[in-house]
Amino acid sequence: MNTTKITPVLNNKLFLYLTEFFAGMSVMAVELGASRLLAPYFSSSQIVWTIIIGTIMIAMALGNIYGGRSADRNPDPDRLYGRILIAAIWIAAIPVVGKYIILGISAVLIFTVNTNFLIWAAFAACMAVFVFPLFLLGTVTPSLAKYSVDSLADSGKTVGMLNASNTIGSIIGTFVPTFISIPAVGTSITFLIFAGILLLLSLIYFVSGRRGAAKGIVAAVLFVVCCFLGKSNSFAFWESGLTYEGESIYNYLQVKENDRAVILSTNVLFGVQSLLVKGEGLTGMYYDYAMAAPLMTELENPGDCKVLILGMGTGTYAVQCRNYFGNMEIEGVEIDEKITALAREHFALPADVPVTTYDGRAYLNAIDGQYDVIMVDAYQDITIPFQMSSVEFFTLVKEHLTEDGVMVVNMNMRGSNEGSINEYLADTIGSVFGEVYTVDVKGSTNRELFASDNPQMLDNLSAHREKIVEEDLAAMMGTVDGQLTAYNAGDHVMTDDKAPVELLGMQVIDELIRDEVALYKQIYEEKGIQGVLDAL
Repeated sequence: MNTTKITPVLNNKLFLYLTEFFAGMSVMAVELGASRLLAPYFSSSQIVWTIIIGTIMIAMALGNIYGGRSADRNPDPDRLYGRILIAAIWIAAIPVVGKYIILGISAVLIFTVNTNFLIWAAFAACMAVFVFPLFLLGTVTPSLAKYSVDSLADSGKTVGMLNASNTIGSIIGTFVPTFISIPAVGTSITFLIFAGILLLLSLIYFVSGRRGAAKGIVAAVLFVVCCFLGKSNSFAFWESGLTYEGESIYNYLQVKENDRAVILSTNVLFGVQSLLVKGEGLTGMYYDYAMAAPLMTELENPGDCKVLILGMGTGTYAVQCRNYFGNMEIEGVEIDEKITALAREHFALPADVPVTTYDGRAYLNAIDGQYDVIMVDAYQDITIPFQMSSVEFFTLVKEHLTEDGVMVVNMNMRGSNEGSINEYLADTIGSVFGEVYTVDVKGSTNRELFASDNPQMLDNLSAHREKIVEEDLAAMMGTVDGQLTAYNAGDHVMTDDKAPVELLGMQVIDELIRDEVALYKQIYEEKGIQGVLDAL
């Protein structure tokens, strides 16, 4: 029988169940918030999710062990609600300092880790930012069991109710951030909302017992400070003059403008995803190379092509095709409707270009139409959807191409090592299409791949480019025509059952980081951190 002397509010088991409910809700909210806090820096790949879930489960398990032992040694509820108070302030502080910690850890590890940078950096960031408050919340269940079990006769029922309260809270805490709070007010405010709930629970406990006033006042003041300092949604805190910065269900979104272009980024650290060139010139990016696809078809006029873009983004490719080939019939598929809204508002996407909010593969499964050109541009930064990298997917694309149609795929990361992600993608495509050609995009890590069953695709390109009157496009198509390389497919074929895109992509990231920071590593070894700062 439990003989612990407890605060009067705990005599009402409803308060205990509410504590369990909101603790479970907050754990899941923090977990989802963690994914959004890390994604702009490390991507939202399965690897990052695995690290988040793994570290949080470790924290909860250790919290369960510590909470049970602590409750047995000193069954004082003040200790539990004190821990909840600390967890609340820590969570509230995440929007204030979390992004600086993540970047600081990344800056240190990028000079010290040669392989698996993404894993180590994401793991270290999770450990530093999220493990401690979730360890504290992990102590809630065993502690409440100690305070709520009156006798062995009803222990099963009571513990069952506590676990049910935690589970129901976790369920709600899964849906609310994803579909309500993060899209509506952002990740930072979401952290503050759930920190405020935990703080309120603790304050109710301490106020009802007429003790712990000093703790409550200090915690409330710190929470208010965090609310003022941490309410910003800015992940790229070093940027100024952004046209737009916000979040959607799927992405961090940033729009900025310079004298030449309007630019969309969905990742703070990994560059440009879409852009609109002012003055209707070429982009200087992979979109220019992809313009060769309509010229590879059998149609006499490339402007007569019917084009489908999977991964529409802000419509850069659609706008470029319209600018150079006339009023081409184009459809787009984009899973993030906020990006489509930005495309209409900031990137001059024509109103008569329809965009369906859907997954690219699911869209192909749902339609019967055929296209002369299908562009696959759904590989975002280092995040490659496995369902859009398999032989089954590319077979589906082929079924929606006309007999001599062309698929063009933008592969973000070249990868030069044996067994790289691009080799796997190209081999997989080569197992489906009879003709496959690749070309590296100058000045970037992108590679464009063109695939068709038409053996005359290069002859068509050569014939069409001779008729181009725009000098910049004619020169660009000459470059593409001269640099296209036939790809001889190997046996690295990915399927729906086995497509290890995360690990393959991470290998390329390691390669890119080694190349990019080699100079700075040398400076660091010779002159230390000050030398690096002077060189930046």
